[in-house]
Amino acid sequence: MPGDDFCYLTTTGRRSGKRHEIEIWFARAGNTVYLLAGAGRSSDWVRNVESDHRARVRIGDNSHDAVGRILDRTVDSEEAERARTLVFEKYQPRYDGDLLEWRQRSLPVALDLLDD
Repeated sequence: MPGDDFCYLTTTGRRSGKRHEIEIWFARAGNTVYLLAGAGRSSDWVRNVESDHRARVRIGDNSHDAVGRILDRTVDSEEAERARTLVFEKYQPRYDGDLLEWRQRSLPVALDLLDD
């Protein structure tokens, strides 16, 4: 769904064990949804994904079980760059500011959809 502005990511709290949902920009390529964490590993949702890779992603009216992966610049450099490019190219044309710095400093996260 390229026209959807946001997806809704539900993770399990690493301390509380409770479900947490956030609204976030995304880009989808096949069965993978890419996100960029502007606050990097200090983002609660990123820490939740690191603690428990299972997640739920809702795009429009469709929900999917997913497995999250933090993309490391050195190990996953090609996929990390792909994630940055896809999300940046989706949002920069319709955003008033410059997202280039955000694109470079953000931590890419991949969510592999399990039921698609």
